[in-house]
Amino acid sequence: MKDLTREFEIEDDLCLSEFDELVYKKGFEAQKSVPYFDALERYVDDGTIPFHVPGHQQGRGTPEIFKKFIREKGLAADITQVLGLDDIHQPIDVCLHAHELAAQAYGSDMSFFLINGSSSGNHAMILSVCNPGDKIIVPRNCHKSVTGAVILSGVIPVYIDPEYDMEMNVDHAVTPEAVEQALEDNPDAVAVMVVSPTYYGAAADLVSIADIVHKYGKILMVDEAWGAHLNFHDGLPISAMAAGADISINSTHKIISGMSQASMLHMKRERVDQGRVHTVLRLFLSTSPSCLLVASLDVARMQMATEGKKLLTRAIELSDYLRDSINKIPGLKCYGRELIGRPGVYDFDPTRIVFTARDIGYTGYDIERILRYDFNIQIELSDIFNNVALLTIGHDLEMVDMLLNALKKIASGRKYPTSIDVIRQYGSKRGKRFELPDWPQHVMLPREAFFAPYDTVDFNKSQGRICCEIVTPYPPGIPILRPGDLITEEIVEYVNVELAGGVHIQGPVDFSLKTLRVVKQNVKL
Repeated sequence: MKDLTREFEIEDDLCLSEFDELVYKKGFEAQKSVPYFDALERYVDDGTIPFHVPGHQQGRGTPEIFKKFIREKGLAADITQVLGLDDIHQPIDVCLHAHELAAQAYGSDMSFFLINGSSSGNHAMILSVCNPGDKIIVPRNCHKSVTGAVILSGVIPVYIDPEYDMEMNVDHAVTPEAVEQALEDNPDAVAVMVVSPTYYGAAADLVSIADIVHKYGKILMVDEAWGAHLNFHDGLPISAMAAGADISINSTHKIISGMSQASMLHMKRERVDQGRVHTVLRLFLSTSPSCLLVASLDVARMQMATEGKKLLTRAIELSDYLRDSINKIPGLKCYGRELIGRPGVYDFDPTRIVFTARDIGYTGYDIERILRYDFNIQIELSDIFNNVALLTIGHDLEMVDMLLNALKKIASGRKYPTSIDVIRQYGSKRGKRFELPDWPQHVMLPREAFFAPYDTVDFNKSQGRICCEIVTPYPPGIPILRPGDLITEEIVEYVNVELAGGVHIQGPVDFSLKTLRVVKQNVKL
């Protein structure tokens, strides 16, 4: 057997990362390092104040029975399916009972636990409802997992534009009118997907949309990843199941107390084949599901069903207090229920604290960095102008005041480094205020473009070519470019502005976006 304490032997032409070089140079000693665990431990030990998922806020919002169990028996319970714990793929005992209790709590005919996050739920919804070659109507601001499902399933997406907010520079939900027009234009579509609420808290008019979709004999799917809490408080937008959706998904870890990756899928049997859903889920769920994740879903459901109104009332009160207080800080603006009535905002989820510091010269990326590295506070999302902090069942007044005091100090006059001049130049170049670029024309099916022969080109010279990759600022996870999109000069310029501002890009092979894969020049459309 080779002596592992000796230096590793490597090929001369092997391209090494910085970490690989460390391993090869130091051999066995380097293998003792735990860089990911060290980084995780530092984050926890630093006492960073979280305003991001998961909703339990490092255990603050976790029910005591589960918190005590994890602390005392966490590693012992880190097991997968064994006798007595049922089979999430073929539940007949305790897991089936847990599914039935979730269905009762969420108003569905059946609910299923997901331990691969709501991304797997979006995959499962589309493959459960559609066959290869079927048309599906989807909003442009759907999550990248929907694009992944389109590629995997071979369905044909018909994109509809969400409503763009010129003031906020964000997309809201789609309107009932847009859905009906899409169905008029595409009578052969089999289903409609709607995102509600959005990352920024806008809720669609789901009742009207459900009526329209069912009038045309189609199936309504709702990506309700951000709405696992909606069914438990009458001061929140109506939930997808209550509004008449046929199938929906919830990220149980976002606002309420499920562990990260813990989500649920809910369905009504009238139009959706439950057997098909169950069969499809077996394709996507891990064959080694974490019992801790499954247990956290069961406990989170119990907590919402028994204490949800009380816990969410407190979260909403804290949200209103924080929002009102931010709006008293000169130069800052925090959006809320006044958005209701704008196109694409039928209702609003107040647990989303959406604010901007653009008037005092900061991008959203600037604010996120300042909060994290100067005040030890981590928020959920930043974009070019806005920030989103989550108020969940795990927050308390002390945490809220820490964020509020940090924002007061940022706005008090001290000038931090900023990248907003790059954004202003982008707008002035067009002789108008900044706005997001038009959605690109979709000229090739996503599956065909994804698997097509490709050229790797300079991203700055990619306009006029067909994208092969998914280019996604993350969060929020909404692609700027999808496979099959025709790249425009405006989008290239806009992405460069995002990069200059500090956006985090997921999807492309070259995540720095110096290069991009595009459909090979001689491929016929």
